[in-house]
Amino acid sequence: MVDLKMGFLEHLEELRKRLVVCVTAVFVGAMGCYYFWRPLLKLVKRPLGGQKLHYMSVMEPFIGRFRIAIFAGVFIAFPIILYEALTFMAPAMKSKEKRFVYPMLILMIILFACGVIFGYYYLLPVSIKWLFSQGEGQLTPIIAFDKYINFVGLFLLGFGGGFQTPIVILFLTKIGAVSPKTLRKNWRISYVTILTLAAIITPDWSPITMIVMAIPMIMLYELSLVLARFF
Repeated sequence: MVDLKMGFLEHLEELRKRLVVCVTAVFVGAMGCYYFWRPLLKLVKRPLGGQKLHYMSVMEPFIGRFRIAIFAGVFIAFPIILYEALTFMAPAMKSKEKRFVYPMLILMIILFACGVIFGYYYLLPVSIKWLFSQGEGQLTPIIAFDKYINFVGLFLLGFGGGFQTPIVILFLTKIGAVSPKTLRKNWRISYVTILTLAAIITPDWSPITMIVMAIPMIMLYELSLVLARFF
């Protein structure tokens, strides 16, 4: 962990080392996934139903395949990235706060996985169907391979990140930054904030996706307020 007595340049060096670890983890994961791009592509294409993907340039098949590997590498390396981030910040916390670092790490990994799975199986198909319906039968979809991979990758990362809401709230209440009573009293502001975040982290910006994203986040928010009273 980082020593609080280190100077500014030493902190930057420590940050650089941790960033190198994170990038290396993503790279190693991506390299492994690059050779399994076919089953990964089948998995990504499933929410499309029977729609086919197309490429618009000579380089797009390679770029799309590379993008699949990068996103898969990020998902695989997420626990390492999270560990490096939390352990870098831990020395700046008080001893009371440090006790929650490793429980937070485990819960954040679980919630991230739950968010990705929930987004993939329940929200991604609904969002794609709704977006296609905007053509009202007057348009024929020609879905670009690279753009679709980017859409799905950002979509799932957004849901994984959105499911971190309970951990953030529990941590803030534990360190005394805010109380459950204050959060309950200002629930309208919290709900608007959640709706705003849902709109930002959903790449398609459709109201259906935003609402469906916001509902579990609000439920998780309410659950975190209940848990904060007992833990």
